[in-house]
Parts: sequence; C-alpha cells; structure tokens
Amino acid sequence: MIIFTTNLGDIEIELNMDLAPVTCKNFLQYCQDGFYEGTIFHRVIQGFMIQGGGHTVDMTEKETRDPIVNEANRGLKNMVGTIAMARTDAPHSATAQFFINLANNSFLDFTETTNQGWGYTVFGQVTAGMDVVKAIAKVRTGKKRGHEDVPKKPIIIEKVTIKS
Repeated sequence: MIIFTTNLGDIEIELNMDLAPVTCKNFLQYCQDGFYEGTIFHRVIQGFMIQGGGHTVDMTEKETRDPIVNEANRGLKNMVGTIAMARTDAPHSATAQFFINLANNSFLDFTETTNQGWGYTVFGQVTAGMDVVKAIAKVRTGKKRGHEDVPKKPIIIEKVTIKS
C-alpha cells in the first residue's frame, strides 16, 4: 500500500502486483527513491482524470528512468478510482507519470496490439482518499508553461509512505 500525502489530504493506493508486476515494481521504485515527493498533480480534467508524478511546482519535468513495457493487456480496466500509467502516443513509453481515473474510461483500455489499441496500464486502486481525489478534480485550472488543465494553486505530493 502507498499513501500519498498531498496538501489537500491523503490518497491511499493498493497495488495489483499479480496483473501488473512490471508497472508496480517501477512505481514502487520511484516511491522508494522519493521521486514523487515535491511533484504536483499537473493535469486535472474533471469527469476524466487527475495526472501527476512528473512535474515540480514550477512545471519543470523531472528526469526519469527508462520506459517500461505496457501491461494494459493483462485484464485491468480504467474504472473510477483506478491508478494507471501515463505515457506518450508510443505504447511502451510509460516512465513515472500516473493518473487516477475519475470515470469509467473504457476507451483507455487495451483492445489490440497496435499503437491505437494498446491502452493505458492500470496497476492499482485508490482504497481511501477518493474524497481527496474528487477535491483535486474540482480545483480551478488554466495554462502554465505550455501545459493546459494545470491547477491554479499547486496540488503537491508532500510525502510518500510505503506500507507492507
């Protein structure tokens, strides 16, 4: 279990090591390294998702490790409260950034092994703190340093706690 302590409250996440082992190990390593502390939720779209894990308060993108294999074909679905890896258009490009689904986003699920069909790897579920996730979803957003949907007041991951 991972607990993100943010300036709006705590979000508790249970990982699914069975169906997304590579993704979970990657995420855990970033957590153990303290990578997420001081990063922000930099993309917030009400009714869709909140995204974080890659930018500092001034919108500087943090340097990451190499990308990991996409495990979206292992059966987990982008449902309300699940956490998934963000990536570029390339299916196997996820590094550190993640998002929490605010809706059942089935269009993000795996359909086939093509660039369009790979989908986004779900690797866990919010088990406590959905009220915090929903509060983040409601903040005012705007443009900042070339990015859209950035909270006007930074939502900061202040601390990451790993519990066995």
